[in-house]
Amino acid sequence: MTAADANQLISVQPNDLKFLFELDKPSFCDLHVMNNTDNHVAFKIKTTSPKKYFVRPNTGIVMPRDSCIIRVTLQAQSEYPPDMQCKDKFLVQSTIVPPDTNADDLPADTFNKDGCKEIKECKLKVLYESPSEDGGLKSFTSQTPDANSTIQHLKDERDAAVRQTVQLQQELDFLKRQRKRRNDSGFSFVFASFVALIGIMVGYLLNLSFASPSTE
Repeated sequence: MTAADANQLISVQPNDLKFLFELDKPSFCDLHVMNNTDNHVAFKIKTTSPKKYFVRPNTGIVMPRDSCIIRVTLQAQSEYPPDMQCKDKFLVQSTIVPPDTNADDLPADTFNKDGCKEIKECKLKVLYESPSEDGGLKSFTSQTPDANSTIQHLKDERDAAVRQTVQLQQELDFLKRQRKRRNDSGFSFVFASFVALIGIMVGYLLNLSFASPSTE
């Protein structure tokens, strides 16, 4: 059953839990729980990922035709889920209890399913939203095939850009090595030429000294 079913003891709004997802930041969503009956109704909230969420109160009693607010907090996450898709779900159970029931000390078997009492349930999905560039919200939970193909296309373009960057870096390293070799070769040639020039000059001076007539 969902929160919108007419035969529920309580109504839960919104029908889905929507969280603004930002890395390393907690986010919360408030649920409005309305008692649709003239009886006292106890509720209990469960989730498939209890370590990720903080629910207060997670149990309680709603007076006849009264309502309450339940805050569900998504704790700070260190990484994005794949494609910003969330498979977490919440289950809200409700049952009629005697008027003198203590809301802070509900019996352990209050929500046990047996033949003597009726337990109603409604399920809530979790939707992640991300801040858009224009300051609004962008939902990533109900993507159409066109949206999925667009995302895949963007991923392909990103991968191609990464490959091109790697290729350009490799070509740049190759050119640096080639230039270094040319510079080393040029240095060796200049050095050899300088040594040869010195040798020629020394030889020329020696020849002059040997060729000069003695003054004695």
